[in-house]
Amino acid sequence: MSEARSRLLSTATGLFYVEGIRAVGVDRVIAEAQVTRATLYRHFPSKDDLIVAYLTEADDAIRARLNAARAQDASPADIIRAVSRSIADDIQSPGFRGCAFLNAAAEYPDPAFAVHQAVLKHRQWFLWTMAELFTGLGKIDPEPAARHFVMLRDGAMAAGCLTDPKPVCETFLRGVEGLLTYRSREEQGQKALG
Repeated sequence: MSEARSRLLSTATGLFYVEGIRAVGVDRVIAEAQVTRATLYRHFPSKDDLIVAYLTEADDAIRARLNAARAQDASPADIIRAVSRSIADDIQSPGFRGCAFLNAAAEYPDPAFAVHQAVLKHRQWFLWTMAELFTGLGKIDPEPAARHFVMLRDGAMAAGCLTDPKPVCETFLRGVEGLLTYRSREEQGQKALG
């Protein structure tokens, strides 16, 4: 990545996350990144391309953290806990303004837009990855558990920027522990018979 492209993306990332994507124009990104308009458009043919690059970078960071948790050779439950703690740490970090993907989806609700497609791609990967981790627990209902996890995460990220994040994170982590110990009806029935 060229130094100018890196500076443009870093500048746009900070501005988009803090102020909102639609609120920040390309002229502001150009001025703060200290590049020319031609440099911006050489690296990002449109603002949408810059936004997709911002979301791709956020996606890459989340994937890297999840891969780092997996590299610890931990159990699926411990990996889920590590992912959850990472989310809670993000929510409690200074300057937290919610989920970059949910924020982008709110500003670009049309599913046909490239920005919205980038959000959906990330969310599908995250849901699939969590379902894979819940499958590793040997649960009979891994997909509903993964969907429940994603909804807990979404709610925690939304609430965490609106109110005191500490109790939000405590509630989120308690909810995750509930998912890890949940027994499906079929499991409960088998246990009663066994």
